[in-house]
Amino acid sequence: MNKELLVLSDLTEYDFTTVIWYAAPIMFLLVFIEFLVGRKLKLNLYTRKDFLASLSIGIGNLILNGFMKIGVFIVFLFFFNLAPIRIPHTWWSYVLCLVILDFFRYWAHRIAHEQRFWWSTHVVHHSSEHYNLSVSFRLSWTQNLKIVFFLPVVLMGFHPLVFLIVHQVEVLYQFWIHTELIRKLPAPIEYVFTTPSHHRVHHSVNEKYIDKNYGSTFIIWDRMFGTFIEEDELAIYGITKPVNSYNPVFLVFHEWLEVFRDVKNSKSLKEAWIVLFGSPVKKHKEDMAKVQIQSNAKQPNSKKA
Repeated sequence: MNKELLVLSDLTEYDFTTVIWYAAPIMFLLVFIEFLVGRKLKLNLYTRKDFLASLSIGIGNLILNGFMKIGVFIVFLFFFNLAPIRIPHTWWSYVLCLVILDFFRYWAHRIAHEQRFWWSTHVVHHSSEHYNLSVSFRLSWTQNLKIVFFLPVVLMGFHPLVFLIVHQVEVLYQFWIHTELIRKLPAPIEYVFTTPSHHRVHHSVNEKYIDKNYGSTFIIWDRMFGTFIEEDELAIYGITKPVNSYNPVFLVFHEWLEVFRDVKNSKSLKEAWIVLFGSPVKKHKEDMAKVQIQSNAKQPNSKKA
């Protein structure tokens, strides 16, 4: 079957200004409204340092994506030109791409919680101990490494423009689910779509909630693959090993620094592999156990009366 080769120059007719930039004024307005409502209800939704950290990380991510845009296009075009078929660039291709991409986003998100290397590209998103709309701005400056998880979608023959727009829509969808002001929605919505209730669970460090509800737009993948749980207790937000910093650079790279340190201190290739692709939660529990043992060893023996 002959295929038409798509090159970068073929895309110059399109405006690649991101959907998120268009939506930014509305997003900031909603953040302001949420802040006012939270203050009126005497809810501790925002603190100045936490908000500025989220804002700085979000702006840094958008600027970085602007510089990397052409490189990302080239990668997508390369794999698109390898695709054995072409899916027509029509309205239904966007719908189909949304469902398929969301499936791959579920697995990319899940792996990002189960392996330390990929957790390093995602941990900053969970670092806030607050839960508000501005937390959605906390997108890692290294998250584009996860492009490898989405290349199969491009290889299916979706036009790169379709993929990029759908991907941005998926990211934009994440914005509204980062709030405590919207409680549970009607059952049909809660069953199919990811909602604030589902995502509060995902951002919490409650023992029963850890590593649950990975869905981006659709929660059905969690229901299918056994990672779904209902919100039935108050969520405590943050990460199991708090960062205790509002420095945006440190928030983005602190886990990378720890991973590189642990790889450097590894005594074998097998140990280094476990460091890179082992569970971050398991690693934290092991570290806490070592700290407890060391603490017990330092305590003086109690004297008998």
